[in-house]
Amino acid sequence: MTVKIIIDSLGDLPVEILNKLDISVIPICVLFGTESFHDGVDMTNEQFYARLVSTKTAPTTAVPALGTFIDMFEEVAKKADEILMISVSHKLSATFDTATKAAEMVKTKAKIKVIDSLSVIMGQGMLAIQAAEMAKVGTSLNEIVKKVQGNIPRTESRMAFDTLEYLKRGGRIGAGRAFLGSILRINPVLCLKDGEVYPLSRERSRVKSIEALYNWVLSYHSIDAIAVEDATTPDEADQLAARLKKKFAGIPLYRSKVGAVIGAHVGPSVIAVSVVGDK
Repeated sequence: MTVKIIIDSLGDLPVEILNKLDISVIPICVLFGTESFHDGVDMTNEQFYARLVSTKTAPTTAVPALGTFIDMFEEVAKKADEILMISVSHKLSATFDTATKAAEMVKTKAKIKVIDSLSVIMGQGMLAIQAAEMAKVGTSLNEIVKKVQGNIPRTESRMAFDTLEYLKRGGRIGAGRAFLGSILRINPVLCLKDGEVYPLSRERSRVKSIEALYNWVLSYHSIDAIAVEDATTPDEADQLAARLKKKFAGIPLYRSKVGAVIGAHVGPSVIAVSVVGDK
Protein backbone atom coordinates (compact mmCIF):
# COMPACT_ATOMS: atom_id res chain seq x y z
CA MET A 1 0.00 0.00 0.00
CA THR A 2 1.40 3.38 -1.03
CA VAL A 3 1.04 6.21 1.52
CA LYS A 4 1.52 9.86 0.55
CA ILE A 5 1.84 12.82 2.90
CA ILE A 6 0.25 16.27 2.59
CA ILE A 7 0.97 19.32 4.74
CA ASP A 8 -0.18 22.93 4.65
CA SER A 9 2.34 25.69 4.06
CA LEU A 10 2.46 26.71 7.72
CA GLY A 11 4.74 23.71 8.28
CA ASP A 12 7.65 25.67 6.71
CA LEU A 13 9.21 22.62 5.04
CA PRO A 14 12.12 23.50 2.73
CA VAL A 15 11.64 22.70 -0.96
CA GLU A 16 14.49 20.19 -0.98
CA ILE A 17 12.79 18.14 1.75
CA LEU A 18 9.42 18.34 0.02
CA ASN A 19 10.99 17.04 -3.19
CA LYS A 20 13.10 14.36 -1.53
CA LEU A 21 10.20 12.90 0.47
CA ASP A 22 7.47 13.64 -2.11
CA ILE A 23 5.38 15.68 0.34
CA SER A 24 2.57 17.76 -1.17
CA VAL A 25 1.73 21.22 0.15
CA ILE A 26 -1.53 23.17 0.36
CA PRO A 27 -0.60 26.87 0.36
CA ILE A 28 -2.39 29.16 2.79
CA CYS A 29 -3.54 32.54 1.44
CA VAL A 30 -1.89 35.84 2.35
CA LEU A 31 -3.71 39.08 1.63
CA PHE A 32 -2.49 42.67 1.36
CA GLY A 33 -5.75 44.58 1.18
CA THR A 34 -7.65 43.15 -1.77
CA GLU A 35 -4.59 41.40 -3.25
CA SER A 36 -4.42 37.70 -2.49
CA PHE A 37 -1.35 35.48 -2.77
CA HIS A 38 -0.74 31.79 -2.18
CA ASP A 39 2.00 31.34 0.40
CA GLY A 40 5.23 30.27 -1.33
CA VAL A 41 3.57 30.07 -4.75
CA ASP A 42 2.56 33.55 -5.94
CA MET A 43 4.95 35.33 -3.57
CA THR A 44 8.32 34.20 -2.22
CA ASN A 45 9.33 34.71 1.39
CA GLU A 46 11.79 37.40 0.31
CA GLN A 47 9.10 39.30 -1.57
CA PHE A 48 6.68 39.00 1.33
CA TYR A 49 9.04 40.35 3.99
CA ALA A 50 10.18 43.18 1.72
CA ARG A 51 6.56 44.22 1.30
CA LEU A 52 5.76 43.72 4.98
CA VAL A 53 8.30 46.30 6.13
CA SER A 54 7.53 48.79 3.36
CA THR A 55 3.77 49.05 3.78
CA LYS A 56 1.46 50.20 6.54
CA THR A 57 -1.21 47.78 5.36
CA ALA A 58 -1.33 44.88 7.79
CA PRO A 59 -1.47 41.60 5.85
CA THR A 60 -4.16 39.09 6.72
CA THR A 61 -4.31 35.35 6.14
CA ALA A 62 -7.03 32.96 5.01
CA VAL A 63 -7.58 29.26 4.55
CA PRO A 64 -7.98 28.25 0.87
CA ALA A 65 -11.41 27.31 -0.43
CA LEU A 66 -12.74 23.83 0.25
CA GLY A 67 -12.26 22.97 -3.42
CA THR A 68 -8.51 23.52 -3.13
CA PHE A 69 -8.30 20.72 -0.58
CA ILE A 70 -10.57 18.45 -2.63
CA ASP A 71 -8.44 19.02 -5.73
CA MET A 72 -5.26 18.24 -3.80
CA PHE A 73 -6.66 15.03 -2.32
CA GLU A 74 -7.89 13.86 -5.72
CA GLU A 75 -4.54 14.62 -7.36
CA VAL A 76 -2.48 12.84 -4.68
CA ALA A 77 -4.91 9.90 -4.72
CA LYS A 78 -3.83 9.17 -8.31
CA LYS A 79 -0.51 7.87 -6.98
CA ALA A 80 -1.49 6.68 -3.50
CA ASP A 81 -3.62 4.03 -1.82
CA GLU A 82 -3.68 5.99 1.43
CA ILE A 83 -3.19 9.69 2.23
CA LEU A 84 -2.21 11.38 5.46
CA MET A 85 -2.56 15.14 5.86
CA ILE A 86 -0.82 16.74 8.84
CA SER A 87 -2.51 20.06 9.54
CA VAL A 88 -1.56 23.17 11.47
CA SER A 89 -3.19 23.37 14.92
CA HIS A 90 -6.95 23.91 14.80
CA LYS A 91 -6.47 26.51 17.56
CA LEU A 92 -4.51 28.69 15.15
CA SER A 93 -6.31 28.12 11.85
CA ALA A 94 -9.44 26.65 10.28
CA THR A 95 -7.23 24.50 8.03
CA PHE A 96 -7.89 21.28 9.96
CA ASP A 97 -11.66 21.69 9.82
CA THR A 98 -11.62 22.51 6.10
CA ALA A 99 -9.32 19.59 5.31
CA THR A 100 -11.51 17.21 7.31
CA LYS A 101 -14.63 18.31 5.40
CA ALA A 102 -12.81 17.95 2.09
CA ALA A 103 -11.62 14.43 2.97
CA GLU A 104 -15.23 13.41 3.60
CA MET A 105 -16.34 14.79 0.23
CA VAL A 106 -13.60 13.41 -2.01
CA LYS A 107 -14.70 10.68 -4.38
CA THR A 108 -11.69 8.38 -4.44
CA LYS A 109 -10.79 4.85 -3.41
CA ALA A 110 -7.80 6.13 -1.45
CA LYS A 111 -8.19 6.21 2.32
CA ILE A 112 -7.66 9.74 3.66
CA LYS A 113 -6.72 10.62 7.23
CA VAL A 114 -6.33 14.19 8.52
CA ILE A 115 -4.34 14.75 11.72
CA ASP A 116 -4.28 17.93 13.80
CA SER A 117 -0.58 18.42 14.59
CA LEU A 118 -1.39 20.84 17.43
CA SER A 119 1.68 22.61 16.11
CA VAL A 120 2.91 25.00 13.44
CA ILE A 121 6.16 26.01 11.70
CA MET A 122 8.79 23.25 11.78
CA GLY A 123 7.20 21.56 14.78
CA GLN A 124 4.45 20.60 12.36
CA GLY A 125 7.03 20.18 9.61
CA MET A 126 9.12 17.63 11.50
CA LEU A 127 6.05 15.50 12.15
CA ALA A 128 5.46 15.44 8.39
CA ILE A 129 9.11 14.53 7.75
CA GLN A 130 8.84 11.58 10.10
CA ALA A 131 5.59 10.45 8.47
CA ALA A 132 7.04 10.72 4.96
CA GLU A 133 10.20 8.82 5.91
CA MET A 134 8.07 6.00 7.32
CA ALA A 135 5.87 6.00 4.21
CA LYS A 136 8.92 5.78 2.00
CA VAL A 137 9.95 2.43 3.52
CA GLY A 138 6.45 0.96 3.21
CA THR A 139 5.02 1.58 6.67
CA SER A 140 1.23 1.36 6.80
CA LEU A 141 -0.97 4.39 7.32
CA ASN A 142 -2.18 3.10 10.69
CA GLU A 143 1.37 2.68 11.97
CA ILE A 144 2.38 6.13 10.71
CA VAL A 145 -0.64 7.75 12.35
CA LYS A 146 0.11 6.02 15.66
CA LYS A 147 3.74 7.19 15.59
CA VAL A 148 2.89 10.77 14.65
CA GLN A 149 0.15 11.04 17.27
CA GLY A 150 2.61 9.77 19.87
CA ASN A 151 5.06 12.51 18.95
CA ILE A 152 2.57 15.40 18.93
CA PRO A 153 2.82 15.97 22.72
CA ARG A 154 6.62 15.66 22.43
CA THR A 155 6.78 18.55 19.95
CA GLU A 156 7.28 22.18 20.94
CA SER A 157 8.38 25.38 19.22
CA ARG A 158 9.65 28.69 20.53
CA MET A 159 10.07 31.99 18.74
CA ALA A 160 12.07 35.11 19.55
CA PHE A 161 11.46 38.39 17.76
CA ASP A 162 12.20 42.05 18.35
CA THR A 163 8.88 43.90 18.41
CA LEU A 164 5.19 43.46 19.13
CA GLU A 165 4.38 45.98 16.42
CA TYR A 166 3.26 43.37 13.87
CA LEU A 167 1.04 41.56 16.38
CA LYS A 168 -0.50 44.91 17.21
CA ARG A 169 -0.95 45.93 13.57
CA GLY A 170 -2.68 42.67 12.73
CA GLY A 171 -4.96 42.76 15.75
CA ARG A 172 -3.44 39.52 17.08
CA ILE A 173 -1.92 40.93 20.24
CA GLY A 174 -3.87 38.45 22.38
CA ALA A 175 -1.08 35.92 22.76
CA GLY A 176 1.39 38.65 23.57
CA ARG A 177 -0.84 40.76 25.80
CA ALA A 178 1.12 39.74 28.87
CA PHE A 179 4.11 41.55 27.37
CA LEU A 180 2.33 44.85 26.92
CA GLY A 181 3.33 47.87 28.94
CA SER A 182 4.42 51.19 27.66
CA ILE A 183 6.83 49.68 25.12
CA LEU A 184 6.56 47.66 21.96
CA ARG A 185 10.27 47.33 21.29
CA ILE A 186 11.15 44.46 23.53
CA ASN A 187 12.43 41.02 22.58
CA PRO A 188 9.54 38.65 23.34
CA VAL A 189 9.88 34.89 23.41
CA LEU A 190 6.72 32.89 22.65
CA CYS A 191 6.05 29.19 23.14
CA LEU A 192 3.92 27.08 20.79
CA LYS A 193 2.78 24.01 22.70
CA ASP A 194 -0.38 21.87 22.67
CA GLY A 195 -1.74 23.86 19.78
CA GLU A 196 -1.61 27.28 21.39
CA VAL A 197 0.74 30.24 21.72
CA TYR A 198 1.93 31.31 25.16
CA PRO A 199 4.06 34.30 26.18
CA LEU A 200 7.21 33.21 28.01
CA SER A 201 9.58 36.10 28.63
CA ARG A 202 10.60 39.63 27.74
CA GLU A 203 14.27 39.79 26.97
CA ARG A 204 16.07 43.12 26.93
CA SER A 205 18.32 42.32 23.98
CA ARG A 206 18.36 40.28 20.81
CA VAL A 207 21.34 38.29 22.05
CA LYS A 208 19.53 37.32 25.25
CA SER A 209 16.39 36.25 23.41
CA ILE A 210 18.38 33.92 21.13
CA GLU A 211 20.30 32.62 24.13
CA ALA A 212 16.96 31.80 25.75
CA LEU A 213 16.13 29.58 22.75
CA TYR A 214 19.49 27.83 23.04
CA ASN A 215 19.12 27.21 26.78
CA TRP A 216 15.61 25.86 26.27
CA VAL A 217 16.91 23.17 23.91
CA LEU A 218 19.57 22.28 26.50
CA SER A 219 16.78 21.52 28.98
CA TYR A 220 15.87 18.36 27.02
CA HIS A 221 17.36 15.04 28.12
CA SER A 222 16.34 13.24 24.91
CA ILE A 223 15.88 14.75 21.44
CA ASP A 224 14.77 13.11 18.18
CA ALA A 225 15.12 16.16 15.93
CA ILE A 226 15.67 19.93 16.00
CA ALA A 227 14.77 22.69 13.55
CA VAL A 228 16.09 26.26 13.43
CA GLU A 229 14.31 28.90 11.35
CA ASP A 230 14.72 32.54 10.45
CA ALA A 231 12.85 34.99 8.24
CA THR A 232 15.45 37.55 7.17
CA THR A 233 18.42 36.96 9.50
CA PRO A 234 20.13 33.79 8.26
CA ASP A 235 23.49 34.55 9.88
CA GLU A 236 21.99 34.61 13.36
CA ALA A 237 20.06 31.39 12.72
CA ASP A 238 23.12 29.69 11.23
CA GLN A 239 25.17 30.56 14.31
CA LEU A 240 22.47 29.19 16.60
CA ALA A 241 22.15 26.05 14.47
CA ALA A 242 25.92 25.51 14.56
CA ARG A 243 25.96 25.73 18.36
CA LEU A 244 23.10 23.26 18.65
CA LYS A 245 24.61 20.90 16.10
CA LYS A 246 27.86 20.84 18.05
CA LYS A 247 26.02 20.19 21.31
CA PHE A 248 23.69 17.53 19.85
CA ALA A 249 25.96 15.79 17.37
CA GLY A 250 24.26 13.03 15.39
CA ILE A 251 20.74 14.36 15.92
CA PRO A 252 18.94 15.59 12.76
CA LEU A 253 18.93 19.39 12.64
CA TYR A 254 16.90 21.15 9.94
CA ARG A 255 17.29 24.73 8.71
CA SER A 256 14.23 26.44 7.36
CA LYS A 257 12.45 29.76 6.88
CA VAL A 258 9.48 31.13 8.81
CA GLY A 259 6.85 31.60 6.14
CA ALA A 260 4.61 34.52 5.35
CA VAL A 261 1.59 33.47 7.41
CA ILE A 262 3.44 33.42 10.73
CA GLY A 263 5.74 36.23 9.63
CA ALA A 264 2.71 38.47 9.13
CA HIS A 265 2.16 38.39 12.90
CA VAL A 266 5.70 38.43 14.30
CA GLY A 267 7.67 40.41 11.72
CA PRO A 268 10.85 39.88 9.72
CA SER A 269 13.32 39.39 12.57
CA VAL A 270 11.86 36.19 13.99
CA ILE A 271 14.11 33.31 14.99
CA ALA A 272 12.35 30.01 15.75
CA VAL A 273 13.45 26.67 17.17
CA SER A 274 11.38 23.48 17.24
CA VAL A 275 12.16 20.26 19.08
CA VAL A 276 10.75 16.74 19.10
CA GLY A 277 11.94 15.19 22.34
CA ASP A 278 11.54 14.64 26.08
CA LYS A 279 12.46 16.76 29.07
